[in-house]
Amino acid sequence: MFSLPVNYDLPVYRPPSEAKSLILQITVGCSWNRCAFCEMYSSKRFSIRKEEDIFEDIRQTANTCPDTKKIFLADGDALVLPAEKLLKILGEINRAFPDINRVSSYALPSNIIKKSPRQLKALNDAGLKLIYLGIESGSDELLKKAGKNETQASTIEGLLKAKDAGFKSSVMILNGLGGLKYSNIHAVNSAEILNAVQPEFASTLVVSFPSGEDRFRKSFGNDYMPLNQKQLFEEQKTLITHLELKSTVFRSDHASNYLSLKGNLNRDKEKLLSQIQNAIDHPDTAGLREEWQRGL
Repeated sequence: MFSLPVNYDLPVYRPPSEAKSLILQITVGCSWNRCAFCEMYSSKRFSIRKEEDIFEDIRQTANTCPDTKKIFLADGDALVLPAEKLLKILGEINRAFPDINRVSSYALPSNIIKKSPRQLKALNDAGLKLIYLGIESGSDELLKKAGKNETQASTIEGLLKAKDAGFKSSVMILNGLGGLKYSNIHAVNSAEILNAVQPEFASTLVVSFPSGEDRFRKSFGNDYMPLNQKQLFEEQKTLITHLELKSTVFRSDHASNYLSLKGNLNRDKEKLLSQIQNAIDHPDTAGLREEWQRGL
């Protein structure tokens, strides 16, 4: 069985599209790690790995996988590192992997904003080409209730600043995050962010709580009422209806999604809206995921 000569601080997460990328862990955990809906790094205390340990991982994996084309920088937000440190890491990656064509990372808008345009441009020129950002919602009230340390304005500012430096972005919205009370404003305000930043990639997934809702409800308050399947579809319909995108690859095909949607927005907008309406009107024949049809 093939294995890498790296001792990861588990668990390690990466976006679905990084399935074939080498995972290089340069931080442990998430620099914010207080979002009420997120359990990914709840078992970790945030820290930045020692430079010598990172460089050793690069050297070891270069010996094992010299033809690596893509690298994902874990854990939760590599851009929390100072630009100078990131540039040293990217330089080592470029020396060790001559065929590398893309480095990517999760990112927080606030940590993008802290870097100067010149620093961001240098990072992009050094190979950090794609950032993944969980927008979650475009509603300031909802972001605050969910424990997110961002606003609509900070998210737009960070993503536009990254775009100006040459970065491509892949952003995510959490379907159902606001429950019934905030569903409409969640969808409409989230569309506002996407329209403002025009990301290359966008996706939605359904908010879920593997360890239960208690932690989320404690932050959110007593007015959280989860959406049922039809209400989730209606929220998705509202989101897409309000999108005005030029050329964004859209995916809603995470395991949490009841209905798999794929297209390019706005080119496929009417097709996607028709699929959602069909799922609302005819849930038994709309091509829903089998496990959700069984009520699992």
